[in-house]
Amino acid sequence: MKKVKKFLFRLLVFIAVLILSLYIFKKDYLLRAVRITYFNGHSTAFLDDYQYFDNSIIQKSNQPQPWSIAKDYNLVKPTERLEKTHQQTGTVAFLIIKNDSIWNENYYDNYNKDSKSNSFSMAKSIVTSALGKAIMDGKIKNLDQKVADFFPEFSKGKSAQMTVGDLASMASGLNWDEAYYDPFSVTTQAYFDEDLKPVILNLKNVETPGKKYKYLSGNTQLLAMCIEKATGKPLADYVSESFWKPMGAESDAFWQTDKKGLVKAFCCIASNARDFARFGKLYLQHGKWNGKTILDSNFVAKSVRPRFKDSPQYGYGWWLCQFKNKKVYYMRGHLGQYVIVIPEDHLIVVRLGHREIKSSSGNPHNNDFYIYLEETYKMLAQKNNSYQNPSL
Repeated sequence: MKKVKKFLFRLLVFIAVLILSLYIFKKDYLLRAVRITYFNGHSTAFLDDYQYFDNSIIQKSNQPQPWSIAKDYNLVKPTERLEKTHQQTGTVAFLIIKNDSIWNENYYDNYNKDSKSNSFSMAKSIVTSALGKAIMDGKIKNLDQKVADFFPEFSKGKSAQMTVGDLASMASGLNWDEAYYDPFSVTTQAYFDEDLKPVILNLKNVETPGKKYKYLSGNTQLLAMCIEKATGKPLADYVSESFWKPMGAESDAFWQTDKKGLVKAFCCIASNARDFARFGKLYLQHGKWNGKTILDSNFVAKSVRPRFKDSPQYGYGWWLCQFKNKKVYYMRGHLGQYVIVIPEDHLIVVRLGHREIKSSSGNPHNNDFYIYLEETYKMLAQKNNSYQNPSL
């Protein structure tokens, strides 16, 4: 019994020293990370974790605009391979929107059309849209405006050349460690820290800005902070009045914040598949909604073109590729969140879920991304065949 008591005492002392050390070395965010992530049975951020953080509200429209439903809605069933992939990756929502109408829609794991889940980095596309809107509103001069105009902390050395366009195109040269599973990385710290602003303002430029692409979440966070300074509004409010409301979003969305109310702009908008899809439609329509321009068409066009020839997979806030010789651009988030746009076929595909299938070939686009597109086109082929052979 004495040995047990002695062991327990030593264990308590060890835990106390460990916790104290975390605070001394400013790693106390790890306590929050363990409590929210590991105690809920996960090893990384997860779809429903918005419930464990503070949130700002992106207010829904007072005049909601439900999606049109196709006459042959859900008549074609998902392919066997698609269903197998959904099971393997833990898909919770899969939508195929053709010609502005929901043609196929399926939910899994007790999710439905109103269920909220984490956008993760799909939020980056939304933040970049807000940049375009701020330029359109005259709040930011252009993509070449210096970050130092908003934050003097970046007015010296290489940092003095860094622009908002560099942030949006992932070309900042900042010393950010994009490691999602490393508990000591700045990405993990930013996700769980209670005061995000000093984490971002302490970043340094280790490479010359504007020269090459390197995907860093800190870029989008700093960009969002610039937009808030320029507009004088919390970003959630600006996104609501600029996009969520004009596009007729049917549900409020939640945007995770730190304890001081700063949105985690590099990620973490909790919404549903139908409302996320509206950004795909906005870009498909070159920034117009119901015939009204809410985002400049030139900005939209620039966003979905590569900035750098040697990095054709990324534009300004949007991922880019070719599929079957068709242009594709898409919003992308951790664990395989996608809003995919194929403008030639007036097609939007939305997938939300728990896991992804990483590229096995070094391709910048995930294996599951291609599966979703391949199987969507097989389903559309079945639709076309049924029209040609109505007796089938």
